[in-house]
Parts: sequence; structure tokens; C-alpha cells
Amino acid sequence: MTTAVEVPEELLARLPVEQRGLGLDRDGVRLLVSCGAEEVSHHAFVELPGLLRAGDLLVVNTSSTLAAAVDGRLGHARMVVHFSTRGEDGRWAVELRDPDGTGTTRARAGGPAGTEVCLPGDVRLVLEEPLTTRSPRLWWARVSEPDVPGLLRRHGRPIRYSYTERDQPLSVYQSVFALPSADGSGSAEMPSAARPFTPRLVAELVSRGVQFAPITLHTGVASTEAHEPPYPERFAVPEASARSINAARAGDGRVIAVGTTAVRAVESAVGPDGVVRAAEGWTDLVVTPERGVRVADGLLTGLHEPEASHLLMLEAIAGPAAIRHGYDEALCGRYLWHEFGDMHLVLPSEMSEGRRRSENPHTEHCVSNCR
Repeated sequence: MTTAVEVPEELLARLPVEQRGLGLDRDGVRLLVSCGAEEVSHHAFVELPGLLRAGDLLVVNTSSTLAAAVDGRLGHARMVVHFSTRGEDGRWAVELRDPDGTGTTRARAGGPAGTEVCLPGDVRLVLEEPLTTRSPRLWWARVSEPDVPGLLRRHGRPIRYSYTERDQPLSVYQSVFALPSADGSGSAEMPSAARPFTPRLVAELVSRGVQFAPITLHTGVASTEAHEPPYPERFAVPEASARSINAARAGDGRVIAVGTTAVRAVESAVGPDGVVRAAEGWTDLVVTPERGVRVADGLLTGLHEPEASHLLMLEAIAGPAAIRHGYDEALCGRYLWHEFGDMHLVLPSEMSEGRRRSENPHTEHCVSNCR
């Protein structure tokens, strides 16, 4: 962020909300709403339907979360392999981690080429080359078991970070929108912005005229230590979703991405003419304030660490002043951070929304105030 903030340990969400209190469901988290640089309001997430309006469109990621952490051995040393991304040639991008003795892991140096890790079931994993030249953290690896998704189902568990209290079943990491892919691919880390949605809340949103556009982006293993920019990831924007997004932009609706993954996908599918088209493949797009956004009017996301590269995307959508003000309010309001924490809805101000619509020749109606 443009201004560094310190997130106190007690504001790190260590358990899912439904495990923190009797009778709570996933939608029991809080919701901070930023509308422009000055307007901030505090809500419960179940109030989301009242904060949106008929014609708004939520772009949601349907990627399912994998049990991507597998125990292994490097010689006589215990090791944890985080499976990140499935390559087109059958290799997997992986990160090797050292167990820390508390059920989580710590970073270790990647490589070198030829390193062999023994996995359960006499499976061998061999490191071949770094994923990119920028960092040796992730390596392309060849696995002797061709059915890696099956290996993960049999021996894997969800990736867990040190701020969480205990291991959780894989179901805790799946959103209501998650769909299994035909080839067993998925996200190494949960697309967590959609986690608070429940079937009941989705039904209420639909009944109020809010629309949904599904996309898929399989997230890789992030760096909790270095906060590196995102690596290339597989995505797909279906034709029906592209049409829905274009229709919302041509009318009165706001296109609100549910999570940074949804932003990356739709911004990878928009052409120079501002039209979103069906697309799939790999995206290496990094959304920054300098690049800007062409599709997303707003963003629903969690609260990110001050050093996280995702904050550049938030600033691209709302501007640094709005994000800085919102995060100051989140700290003062004791909001909880990370994938099991509270949510942040970033909406366009009346001025910026009006400017966007005045540039759209298909728009005939005025905008209402951000509520």
C-alpha cells in the first residue's frame, strides 16, 4: 500500500466464522463498504443484497480448491510439497516447504534441478527448472504418477498457513460456486472472496435482480513471505458470461468482481475496444494502477496484508486514497484479515460511475448514489 500499516496478530482470522460462534453460518462475517475516497460504511455480510441493485452483475470464480499439500521426504528429511499449477506438458509447478513442527510449514530455498522427493505410494517427484527467472520458489517438476489429482485426493490436504489454528477439511475451502473440472485441475489456494456466500444469500440476490457471471481461474500457490506478483494462471471466460458482462456494462448494472481472481480473468478477456469476449488459456496479466481496469466497476474481496501485490489491483479499481481510508477504518473497526476473515466491498463513487456511463453510448439512464 502507499501507506504501510501493521495488522495486529489478534486481527488474523484463525478459524472459519461458522466455528467461532454457535449458530453462525459462512455469511456471518462483517462487510466494510468503500464508495470513493471518503465514504465508508460498516455492515454485516448478510446485508449485501440491500447494498446492490437490480441489474448489478457479480463475476464469480467456479474453480474448486485442491488438497494441494502432500507430505514427502527429501533423503531422510521430512518435506511438504505444495502443488501449484498443472502445465500443458503434464508437469506441475510445485513449492517445497519445510514442516515447522506446528502443523504448518516454512519457506525453503527452491531447487536445485534434479532434486528428487519421495511421495506416498512410491511416487517420485523430480524438480526440473524454475517456473520463472524472477524467483526460485516455484519449480516445474515431473511426477512419476500421471494422475496427480488422484494423488492429491488420496494423500493431500488443503494448504494451511501459520496464522490458522488447525487443519480443516477440504469442504471448508470450497465456495458455493465451486465446480469440479474435467481434468481434475483446480486452485492450490481457495478463491476465498466467494466463501461467505450461502445458497440462501445467492437466492436472495437473484430474487432482487442481481445477476451472476461464472468464470474460472485456477489460483497457484501464493508467497506469504515475499508477496510476489501472481504467476501465470489458467483461466476461462465462457461466451455466456462475456455476453452478460457486456450487457450489464451497456445498461444500468455495475460489474462487481468477487475476488481478485475474477478481476484477473475478465481483464484478460477484454479487447482494446472494451468488449469482453470468450477466452481461455493462460494469463500473466498483473493489474496495477498504471495499467488500470477496463471491465470491473467494483470488487468484493477479503482484507489483504499491506505488502500483498493484490492491493495494487484494489488501488487500480478505487484509487490509493479510498483503499488507504478503507483499511484505516478496518483496523479501527477490528475487522479480521485473511481467507477466513471479514470482507471489503469496493464500489465506484457516483462521480466515477457517472463518468464511466457517460463514455458508454449504450447508457441512457442516470446513476443512483452508492448505498
